[in-house]
Amino acid sequence: MNTTTQDTVNRELAAGTRAAVRGSDYVLPVPTDARRGLARAWLGLGLLALIGSGVFSILLVLARTPGVNRLLPGVDFFRIALVVHVDLSVLVWFVAVAGLLWSVNGTQTGLRWGWGALVLAGLGTALMSLAAFVAPGEAIMANYIPMLDSPMFITGTLVLGAGVMLLVLRAMLGSPKVGLQIDGAGALRFGINAASVATAVALMAFIWSYLVLPQDLVGKAYYEILFWGGGHALQFTWTLLMLVGWLWLASVCGARMPLSPRLTVVMFALALVSVFVTPYAYLAYDVATVEHRNLHTWAMRLGGGIAIAPIALAVVMGLRHARSNDDSSRPLRAALVSSIALFAAGGLIGAMINGSNVKIPAHYHGCIVGVTLAFMGLVYHLLPRLGYGVVRGRTATLQPYLYGAGQLMHIIGLVWSGGYGVQRKVAGSEQVLRSTAEVLGMGLMGLGGLVAIIGGLLFVIVVVRAMWRPAATVPSEAVAS
Repeated sequence: MNTTTQDTVNRELAAGTRAAVRGSDYVLPVPTDARRGLARAWLGLGLLALIGSGVFSILLVLARTPGVNRLLPGVDFFRIALVVHVDLSVLVWFVAVAGLLWSVNGTQTGLRWGWGALVLAGLGTALMSLAAFVAPGEAIMANYIPMLDSPMFITGTLVLGAGVMLLVLRAMLGSPKVGLQIDGAGALRFGINAASVATAVALMAFIWSYLVLPQDLVGKAYYEILFWGGGHALQFTWTLLMLVGWLWLASVCGARMPLSPRLTVVMFALALVSVFVTPYAYLAYDVATVEHRNLHTWAMRLGGGIAIAPIALAVVMGLRHARSNDDSSRPLRAALVSSIALFAAGGLIGAMINGSNVKIPAHYHGCIVGVTLAFMGLVYHLLPRLGYGVVRGRTATLQPYLYGAGQLMHIIGLVWSGGYGVQRKVAGSEQVLRSTAEVLGMGLMGLGGLVAIIGGLLFVIVVVRAMWRPAATVPSEAVAS
């Protein structure tokens, strides 16, 4: 990069930072000490997970696209690909971003624990991925954490879980104090700290379920109950971190949001309080009962809904008058707008669910992709603050829109087909597409999935390019020692 280009990049970065300070103070300083190296390493694990997930997603979409699916091995192949795709793109990628944010937010306490957690998480991810090719076993389509009934895959999942446990312990012990005089940075810290508490509750729920599970359960029934309580609690983790991302990205884009830091903390606290319905559900009902399952679902809808709506509204109102429009802020704004749109679409579809059909994965994909897009935007923003190049240009701006549009087509196709009763988690002849409308709906799903895959690939390309680009000079107000 020549001197003129580097100066332009630095001016754009400084303009984005000044706009954030003027518009709002929901900006978290990024450390430049050893914590930055740990954060970079978690980002690396997240990218590897996305790359692996992308490979499986290509095979997965082709396995459900009418006509093309006849050329693939069949239903078993589809299910194995689905298991690995979901675990890499939702579980490992989200854990890696959480590790990145907890490293940026935390003190220097327990850095060795953080590195140990990373090693365990990486080893667990490798074992889970290799199991799909070496010893896949039966694919079990359990909610939240689908499994391959294989000793290698189960071992990988346990090793990953041990890494997450160590990561959360380090995040909680190293969480910085927010104080009584709460500013925007303090509000973001509270949200990130709350996410670590939610994850600790989720881990407790997984262990509790394992200890009290009926011994005669096997297969899907076993894993469905094992992961139900903890899986619901984990949704609070991802939602809290997504809301942190929305506020942070909006501020960097120059938005002045009509939501004070204190009120933001109240919203985060409401979501956090709802997480503690989880231990009550275990104390009040047997894990195998319908009442136990429904209580987790009710807590997630109540706590998440109360916190999300006011923050989303504040961000949208703030973006209407955002002043920053420099080249480096456009990809961030694209990711933020796409994230809110997809998450809202997923929420609306959730209200339309009736029975077990592909409307359920449509709802799930909308919300999960909303979280993913927020994390993508945060990665774009953090790259230069982690010592890499600035993300800018048409490709970086197009990527979130392309990924979001593809996923929107994907879930519209699923909702369309769900209206005709097409079942979830099936492929090939099991889809039983009886009419032209059903075929068109699943065809739209396949096309949207392929567009989304291109968008996901562009994200990896943009990030890798930024990593190879010379580091930009970050303004002093944007970092912390």
